[in-house]
Amino acid sequence: MRLTTMTDYALRLLMYLGMNPDRLCTSAEIARAYDISEAHLNKITHQLGQQGWISTVRGKGGGMRLALAPEAIGLGALVRRVEPDFALVECLGAANACKLTGFCRLSGILNGALNDFLARLDQHTLADLLAPTGADVGLPALKPIQIMASSASGRPKPPPRPVATPSVR
Repeated sequence: MRLTTMTDYALRLLMYLGMNPDRLCTSAEIARAYDISEAHLNKITHQLGQQGWISTVRGKGGGMRLALAPEAIGLGALVRRVEPDFALVECLGAANACKLTGFCRLSGILNGALNDFLARLDQHTLADLLAPTGADVGLPALKPIQIMASSASGRPKPPPRPVATPSVR
């Protein structure tokens, strides 16, 4: 199973907002930070705003922020609302025309795996992804995003490489 880009970007957007709770953030800023499509991010922003996950402020000086506390944003609930289709195979979808339906045990196994996957996500919230050490949930610490300056071409410039210094013996 692979989550869609929409779900991936929604999670990234919420993590960014969760790391910046004291201010409004813009789509352009988040797109630059993650080097992702601002157009896609705008669609996701609209959807997350309509569903009540984030609040948005239009106009100059506008932006977005979390509408709920990170502890109130369940990962399972978010993925269920953003992901468009959980039919891992044809027989789990609405338009099932599989000739093996009723005789095949694979659909039951795959459906069980999907339920286990979603149940695991239900055990975590956005707050778990933002934990400074991540130790309480067995996850690595989330590092702040470094926004890269843009070059003359508009593409982000990578951060400078460290210069090797000769060792003195």
